[in-house]
Amino acid sequence: MQIKKYDQFNETLYQAKLANGLTVSLLPKAGFHKTYATFTTNYGSIDNTFVPAGGDELHRYPDGIAHFLEHKMFEKADHDAFQTFGEYGASANAFTSFTKTSYLFSATRRLKDNLTTLLDFVQDPYFTPETVDKEKGIIGQEIEMYNDDPSWRLYFGMIGNLYPNHPLQYDIAGTTDSIAKITADDLYAAYRTFYHPENMTLFVVGKLDPDEVLAWITENQAAKTFADFQPIERKIPATVEDGHDIMPYRSIEMPVSRAKSIVGVKGLTPIKAGTEALKYRATVNVLLEMLFGDTSANYLRLYDQGVIDDTFGYDFELQSGFNFLTFSGESDDPAQFDAAIIDVLENWHASLDGQDALLELVKKEMIGRVVFMSNSLEGIANRYDQRLFGSVTLFDEPGIIQQLTLADVAAVADQLLQSQAISEYQIRPQHEELKKAES
Repeated sequence: MQIKKYDQFNETLYQAKLANGLTVSLLPKAGFHKTYATFTTNYGSIDNTFVPAGGDELHRYPDGIAHFLEHKMFEKADHDAFQTFGEYGASANAFTSFTKTSYLFSATRRLKDNLTTLLDFVQDPYFTPETVDKEKGIIGQEIEMYNDDPSWRLYFGMIGNLYPNHPLQYDIAGTTDSIAKITADDLYAAYRTFYHPENMTLFVVGKLDPDEVLAWITENQAAKTFADFQPIERKIPATVEDGHDIMPYRSIEMPVSRAKSIVGVKGLTPIKAGTEALKYRATVNVLLEMLFGDTSANYLRLYDQGVIDDTFGYDFELQSGFNFLTFSGESDDPAQFDAAIIDVLENWHASLDGQDALLELVKKEMIGRVVFMSNSLEGIANRYDQRLFGSVTLFDEPGIIQQLTLADVAAVADQLLQSQAISEYQIRPQHEELKKAES
């Protein structure tokens, strides 16, 4: 077992790679009574074209299949995994993102039983045509609910602008039409391809003895038989580095009382995994805080002018193979909102030049957030991404942030905030005539 110490945090991370390929990371936390575990496969919504295990040709699977598979994993022939977790006093859940699917639980007792349940239910698929058809109705209702959510439509509308020829543009859950095509055989094909231990990680944090827990996990895995791992071949389009495929503007109408707008920026430069990715994320977050943090000059000016209000927010998404920024909010004049945000982005020099004191203040704030998050089991586990960050973790971030210079931030701004990478998407209130016709 490999041991990595973080003296600044008084933390020790234990890692091991089992004989079947499963990567296990254990982080004991002194003083905690709860334990949190995530079992993650490197398989997300964008992985809809791949060579299935045992095959030799690429196959296009229906959009939403990764999310559908996540839903179906809990149901077994004679029980539901949620019930088992409940009997052991644990709270369980799962989620699918663009690039991964995670199954998780938190518990204050019966850790071995809950870990065994987590490993066993994820590694024992059970799908039948009847249960698959039943799930289509459940997920279909979920899709319809999100289709009626203006914020969700705004976000995926922007992704469609930035990545019009990439599977990112598709809703993680798919569409009612796409999930209608999913079969039990499709789910088994996806499962056999992506749910091999070699493509998965288990992260456990909280109250635990690392030697004892690793022994439990090793024994559990040794009792199971897995097929030889076939290297995964996925077909994911490369992002266009000059941004010529980006749609600069789109808008739709929905029954909202006030317009919603979002400005997006597509990262045109590929980011290498490992320390470089962690430094890039930290630098972008510092840049955003300097440009739009709620104590920044830009934020205060735009707030005083009424261009932005309390609905304003921004986000940075960095995952394997892509990254993008979004700035969103409600506005009575969405064109004015967009123009103001874009002006700050295109003239970032004015906000950074000579701002060494501001940088130091922001760095202290960012380090404080990381330290605060290091006391959250969920925060630690959900930020752990070995595929993207390699061996570096949340505990490496303060050192990386502390070493950032204004030149580092300016270099990332120059790389990321390019005019050709910017797009706008708006949701405007429906015309009064249409509202009356619907009422």
